Amino acid sequence: MKDFAGKTAVVTGAASGIGLALAERFAAARMRVVLADIEEDALGRAVEQLEARQAEVIGVPVNTMVRESVFELAERAIDAFGKVHVLCNNAGVVSTSSANAGVWELPESEWDWVLGVNLHGVLYGLRAFVPHMLEHGESGHIVNTASLAALMPATGSYGVSKHGVLVLTENLYNDLKARDAAIGASVLCPGLVNTQIYDAERNRPAELRSDSSDAPSEVVAVGRVLLEQGKAPAEIAEAVVQSIEEDRLYILPHPPWDDFVRSRIEHVLARGGPAAVDLGAIAAGLARGEQF
Repeated sequence: MKDFAGKTAVVTGAASGIGLALAERFAAARMRVVLADIEEDALGRAVEQLEARQAEVIGVPVNTMVRESVFELAERAIDAFGKVHVLCNNAGVVSTSSANAGVWELPESEWDWVLGVNLHGVLYGLRAFVPHMLEHGESGHIVNTASLAALMPATGSYGVSKHGVLVLTENLYNDLKARDAAIGASVLCPGLVNTQIYDAERNRPAELRSDSSDAPSEVVAVGRVLLEQGKAPAEIAEAVVQSIEEDRLYILPHPPWDDFVRSRIEHVLARGGPAAVDLGAIAAGLARGEQF
């Protein structure tokens, strides 16, 4: 997909972080943008911010855990702008509770929330928008936000959900190619990005809270410090637009992690244990000003 002007993009998780950066970048390319988010106040501020730049945008509150909410988003986007060309299934959460728990010890509420938003939300987005995009037949693209955590061990429910997004997008890519569709597909796997994802617990539904839902303060504090040293969301959005233009499946905007990705593949082929993350190397890299 090369031409963005006059076309429509839908972005979930668009009130802040990578989602807002994507919305801003699409608006700068003269696209019409549908911003969707569960946080209505922040969503309203994001819409006002873009409207002040003369962008053609609307905001739609959405809970990506709920199928009906995502299908309503599709209806409102189509009602407002006629056709959707770019879909960014970007909404995501990370649980900072149960930081040291084994995967067998995590409560079902943990899995329901993290998989519900991060994986089922993406699937609902595909089910709601892909038939429409196929029907109108114009060029388009779908970007699903995963994470480098999709390729790492010891990332708990978050890594499981993001690995699911990675594999789901690989299947999506093949399915679209098999149908000779004019729609590309990409999976975004960022490393550290300066966002508020470590504050995601604020949006956990009350019915999915448990005794372990209150994260240890030191876990959140360390996470925030690391993210503050990450890439700016605008850099990630630029990488996404470039990948859409070049029809790339894998978006890996953090080159310092390339060696780890190679190591993971080598470990798989060696039939050994999972590749380890060298935290010392990451710390040294951050001290040198590298962005992981």
